[in-house]
Amino acid sequence: MPDFIILTIPVKKKIALIAHDNKKQDLVDWCARNQEILIRHELCGTGTTAMLITGMTGMTVKGYNSGPLGGDQQIGAKIVEGKVDLVIFFSDPLTAQPHDPDVKALMRIAQVYDIPIATNRATADFLITSPLMNATYDRKVVNFRRAVSRRSQEMANMADREPAEKRN
Repeated sequence: MPDFIILTIPVKKKIALIAHDNKKQDLVDWCARNQEILIRHELCGTGTTAMLITGMTGMTVKGYNSGPLGGDQQIGAKIVEGKVDLVIFFSDPLTAQPHDPDVKALMRIAQVYDIPIATNRATADFLITSPLMNATYDRKVVNFRRAVSRRSQEMANMADREPAEKRN
């Protein structure tokens, strides 16, 4: 069993759209400006952001919970399930966020699963205009099934080597 597996991001991407409160209007404006590209893809987002984009652009954006109410974690779970291919997250680096641990967890899971993530307009512009937006893309991800199996075996081997008196 290989240590890595190849997962393919399809031509029709599943894009998560997220923005902190001070960046929501910026993301709505960015979506409106890039609507011609975005409508060819499947869109989802955290609660208020998804609702604002849908209301102000007419695009269909599947909404999850608001970020502070678990929406960031829901998007992270969708990444793990293979249901999000890239993330556009206009974050506000100058304002403390009460759900900062959730944001960090989302960013970590995007990195673990080799998901492109843009945290500002410039990076989002580069992603959305990349030739890869109109192509499949093979990403290399750790084979977690193998890693768990190997770790379980290592722990079982350690338990077998442990002296009997320590186990009691």
